[in-house]
Amino acid sequence: MAFISFLILCFVIGTDIVFSCQNTDDFVDASSPGDIVIGGLFAVHSEMLHPEELPIKPVIQNCAGFEIQIFLQTLAMIHAIEMINNSTLLSGVTLGYEIYDTCAEVTKAMASALRFLSKLNSSEDVVEFKCNYSDYVPRIKAVTGASYSEVSMAVSRLLALQLIPQVSPASSAEILSDKIRFPSFFRTIPSDFHQTRAMAHLICESGWNWIGVIATDDDNGRFALESFGVQAMANNVCIAFKEMLPAYLSDNTFHTKVDHAIEKIVKETRVNVIVVFMRQFHVLKLFKKAIERNVNKIWIASDNWSAAVKISTIPNIRQLGTIVGFGFKSGDMSTFQDFLRNLHEKSTDNNKFLREYIMLLSVCAHLEYHDFQTCISNQSQDDLLQNVENKHQIWRDDFLNANIEPGFIHSTILAVYAIAHAVKGQCKDRNCKDPSAFAPWELLEELKKVTILDDDKEIKFDSNGDMSTSYDVLLWKEIDGHMEITTMAEYDTEKGDFIFGDEEKKKEFMDLKKVQSTCSQHCRPGQMKKVTESPHTCCYECVYCPENHYSNQTDMDYCYRCNNKTYWAPVNSTTCYRKTIHFLSWTDWFAIFLLLLSTFGVVLILSISVIFTKNLNTPVVKASGGLTVCYIILFSHFLIFLSTVFFIDEPTEFKCKTRQALFGISFALCISCILIKSLKILLAFSFDPKLQNFLKCVYKPIPTVVTCTGIQVIICTFWLIFRTPFVKQNFSIPRAIILECHEGSMVAFGIMLGYIAALAFICFIFAFKGRKLPENYNEAKFITFGMLIYFIAWIVFIPVYATTFGKYLPAVEIIVVLISNYGILCCTFLPKCYIIIYKQETNTKSAFLKMIYTYSSKSAGSVAVSQISLDSKSSSSRATISDSCKSEKISVNGNCHSQAPGQTLIKGKVLAKNTARTMARKRLSSI
Repeated sequence: MAFISFLILCFVIGTDIVFSCQNTDDFVDASSPGDIVIGGLFAVHSEMLHPEELPIKPVIQNCAGFEIQIFLQTLAMIHAIEMINNSTLLSGVTLGYEIYDTCAEVTKAMASALRFLSKLNSSEDVVEFKCNYSDYVPRIKAVTGASYSEVSMAVSRLLALQLIPQVSPASSAEILSDKIRFPSFFRTIPSDFHQTRAMAHLICESGWNWIGVIATDDDNGRFALESFGVQAMANNVCIAFKEMLPAYLSDNTFHTKVDHAIEKIVKETRVNVIVVFMRQFHVLKLFKKAIERNVNKIWIASDNWSAAVKISTIPNIRQLGTIVGFGFKSGDMSTFQDFLRNLHEKSTDNNKFLREYIMLLSVCAHLEYHDFQTCISNQSQDDLLQNVENKHQIWRDDFLNANIEPGFIHSTILAVYAIAHAVKGQCKDRNCKDPSAFAPWELLEELKKVTILDDDKEIKFDSNGDMSTSYDVLLWKEIDGHMEITTMAEYDTEKGDFIFGDEEKKKEFMDLKKVQSTCSQHCRPGQMKKVTESPHTCCYECVYCPENHYSNQTDMDYCYRCNNKTYWAPVNSTTCYRKTIHFLSWTDWFAIFLLLLSTFGVVLILSISVIFTKNLNTPVVKASGGLTVCYIILFSHFLIFLSTVFFIDEPTEFKCKTRQALFGISFALCISCILIKSLKILLAFSFDPKLQNFLKCVYKPIPTVVTCTGIQVIICTFWLIFRTPFVKQNFSIPRAIILECHEGSMVAFGIMLGYIAALAFICFIFAFKGRKLPENYNEAKFITFGMLIYFIAWIVFIPVYATTFGKYLPAVEIIVVLISNYGILCCTFLPKCYIIIYKQETNTKSAFLKMIYTYSSKSAGSVAVSQISLDSKSSSSRATISDSCKSEKISVNGNCHSQAPGQTLIKGKVLAKNTARTMARKRLSSI
């Protein structure tokens, strides 16, 4: 089978340097044999040195910047493997390891990955090219690492070729959850999705919405920034600026960009919260520069550096402000701490990291803690070999324990145990003493089903290969002059909530809210945001909520409208108020006044009834139509006054239906009776034969009253059935609801009033014709005047009613009802009462007859004169019959008679007296 061999060459940097790579075995930094070998990739050094001379050759260079925290992770891996080998977990099968330093460089990590892919027991570390790797046995079965997401992405793509499981304890980039691109990648920490969501949640809960972000310009930084941007937007948090720093310290622009980032922070005075997604050595450089510029902010730390002891021990770190971070959930560190205490007893033959650390202790032991740490980080491998000469080896037990980052140590141990449990699953029915007993891809399938017991909780990988453990929310506090990293809360990734251990921790969280980091001032309740020309939604103006709108929280994007028309809110309101209900109540002074008028009208009716009853047989009462007609008219007036009561107090369906119908029918009854009286009077005193004949035909009292009133009853019945009045809420006044009766149909309302007006007009016409009756008994004249009052009142009512609104609208109708009712009542009955009470001498039969006789005499005289005038005209027409007839003669039946002028006048007077006596007797009998 054809294959291509890839030989991994390590070029020699210097023949006398211990750390130079002379062969492939020198490339391994820490190793231990075992039946099953696990690879390890850790960035124990922060950068790889690059030669300045040209041309650049493909040589793997030495590294600089020893990272104590990463070194501790390699020790955690070794410690976990030793614990497993000393336990019964694998039943006699031992685990070995090969750990490589990536120097935080993808290139060096890829070289290590190539060696992982090389064929087992190949003397030349050959990587075979094959179409099917199912039976291929590489030198390692699984890989733990790498430290950074960017490195893990590159390595995972290479390991996916043979589906070698890779379990990272530190790479948190969200993209690594994509099982299509990274099918063999697992991790024992949550994805950055949860971290960025937790950060955005913390920022939102603290009331901050105007922040800055600084990240490294690599895959990890860019993906973290992208994820955080999405979460920030979802929580209404705006990013004022984003600064990207070079991923490698060897970049010539690194320090320039750090200065630019600090300058940006200083200029943005409203930004008091900075989120930092960077590696520890980047943060170290940034913070030193920030301390020089006296920058004081709140710093949100990512999991990369949230528990970094070497950063917390920077001199004057307290000047930077408050640091809050998210760290991976830690476990029991006691066994690992015991391991570190005995570390000096370990051999350094197969652990270059340990050997280098011991050398660093010898070189830097004379320095203070932070300077000692800085010394260790700044030593390159080449410089270390020169400085270590003539130095005695020194061991410090406290230094490693002091630099433990529990989250990373715990996740590293979990990664090793996850692989060990997968190996256990594969070794149930196989002889795993033989390295070729199973292939890495088989271990990959077993790893997906692994369940680990951690702190009495079962945890496992989800479908994305992630372990959704919780985060510790870390707060950096100064205690006894030293910066301590304390746990403030726990963030539950499943529920998305913060869990506080006690009230003191919660108070620490609440204290963070005292710091303001907003583009604009918070809008108080009663206000809303008004977006300005800024592209950021967090920059706005606060404006008052308009009328009938409210806001009850701070920083609301819009004001709520009051739920329905029954509520209102003033400008700048935090709540809605129920509108006050207005109607013409019994206690209203104007309503009381109108009721008093109605009551007085009722009293007046009763008084008139008493007067008429006591004077039942007098001519005045008889001339009024008799007691029955008067009682009917007075009763209708009483009902009209009574109808005004239904216009007052809270409207109900019953009141709305009753008031107009009662008024309309009562008024129609009243006018109908008065119309009959007008016809009767006109019939009694009319001398026109034609008019008398017409009036005799029309004058049918009972049928007329029943018909006229019945028509109104029919109108009101149809109105109440088809378009009945109802209670309506009038919202025309902003802060009140006016309860009023809606007429249901203004057409029906108009027909009802129009019908009354038609009856009144007919009554007016007949009454007007009888206006010249006897003075003391001229009822028609007063009826005419009463109808005029009615017309004037209702003509004025129409425009007033149409333009009036509010609770006093019913009062307008009450007033016009009272005016018209009083007008007709007073004009109809008060003159008669006056005669009955004050002119009793005229209220006798003889006086009444004399008055009628006098009126009739005048009327008869007029008739006689009219007759004589007609006779004169007739004799003139007959002048041609007899020319001998002179001015002193009169022609009778064509014959000439001589007669004196005085005799003609006497004859007319006699005729008038006879006619007056006859008319007086007729009128007296009719009335």
